[in-house]
Amino acid sequence: RQATKDAGQIAGLEVLRIVNEPTAAALAYGLDKKHSTEKIAVYDLGGGTFDISILELGDGVFEVKSTNGDTHLGGDDFDQRVIDWIASEFQSSEGIDLRQDAMALQRLKEAAEKAKCELSGSGTTEINLPFITADASGPKHLVMTLTRSTLEQLVGELVQQTVEPCRQAMKDAGVVADQIDEVILVGGMTRMPAVQEAVVNLFGKEPHQGVNPDEVVAIGAAIQAGVLQGEVQDILLLDVTPLTLGIETLGGVSTGLITRNTTIPTSKSETFTTAADSQASVEVHVVQGERAMAGENKSIGRFILDGILPAPRGMPQIEVTFDIDANGILNVSAKDKGTGKEQRITITASSGLANDEIERMVTDAEQYAEEDERKREEVQIRNLAENTAYNAEKMLKDNSDLVPDDLKTEVEGKVAAVRSALQGEDASHTESTVQELQESIQKVGELVYSQANAPAAEDGQAAPPSEDGGAEEEPPEDAVEGEFREV
Repeated sequence: RQATKDAGQIAGLEVLRIVNEPTAAALAYGLDKKHSTEKIAVYDLGGGTFDISILELGDGVFEVKSTNGDTHLGGDDFDQRVIDWIASEFQSSEGIDLRQDAMALQRLKEAAEKAKCELSGSGTTEINLPFITADASGPKHLVMTLTRSTLEQLVGELVQQTVEPCRQAMKDAGVVADQIDEVILVGGMTRMPAVQEAVVNLFGKEPHQGVNPDEVVAIGAAIQAGVLQGEVQDILLLDVTPLTLGIETLGGVSTGLITRNTTIPTSKSETFTTAADSQASVEVHVVQGERAMAGENKSIGRFILDGILPAPRGMPQIEVTFDIDANGILNVSAKDKGTGKEQRITITASSGLANDEIERMVTDAEQYAEEDERKREEVQIRNLAENTAYNAEKMLKDNSDLVPDDLKTEVEGKVAAVRSALQGEDASHTESTVQELQESIQKVGELVYSQANAPAAEDGQAAPPSEDGGAEEEPPEDAVEGEFREV
């Protein structure tokens, strides 16, 4: 998006807004439908890529519910199937492979595209290329007939490759085919009858063809410019984030702030804290993806917030804010609420991912969901163990004169058991040692409160809670690289 914006500015244009092609197509279609509520599938099969978007239109508002596609599928691939068929047929009859002749190959490419386009309107077409090559016997001419049925056999697999992204987009949007009100076709390839038939079979309805598929994107972009200039009223356009955006927290966990398919522009803030006493700085590591562990997602930026005043762990309040503007450009800031000190980073589309990478990351997240959940649970257990041991030691220190030696020895022994378990990899053993320690901590809490309440009971008055006594609430478990914890 940033590169597109830069290109427009270099060309001397005033870039008011960037809009993706499927969204622009829906905007063009929405002019005569702006008073209805509809779910729209935008099926965009162009020369080089395939995109599918599910949008919701109502009360003049377009909202992109989900997007999907294939960046390696387009009209060029269909042309290549025809080129290969022509070359193979010619080689069978003449013994010459035209693909080895650069000039002949260029003529084949032009003829293949022309034949493909003609077969969208007729059942057969003739391919006539005189003097395509020559051998010892003289010049060779290429004349053959291609039928629509042969073409559909050649490209049938490519047409089917568009189906699964459509199903995934509907799944992400939380809709089924019966809930799609209109299907919009974008791109010259959608003129092919086989493509239109596949769309009908998938969505169960005839695609809308009221707008020229070659012009619909340009029309939509012009309408959006009119909206921004105030010349077109009552239409609002909302895009979505393709992947979850978050930060790395304690134990390498990815903590999402803005989830996948969130409408943009948007802003989200969460407060985190430190995970060590007197911690002077925190690192904010921004990641993008659907995996539970940050290391499995894409790192898109990181920065340091320093100057935090020395304080016990859990005391500093660090507010992290993710802000995405209408052009999909992400601004991340971290602010120490105590000192007011702030650091920020801007992450443009050049830091992001291509559509095929997005698809791969979503697929990986689904494939490794169970493994990721197991890792997340292990990290949560370890974080709980660290925090419980820390709180137990702090409780003994703060109430040392109220806790008898035998109970103090019991707690210290169980703290040591937790620390020892943390040296290993057995999460279930670590969890059991934590449970045992928590039972002992509860004994300490009951004892401290009973002793604190005893003097007040003698006076016949309820005693206020001790300022430094009692079991403290365990601090939250998440943090960045052992230095940053969510509150």
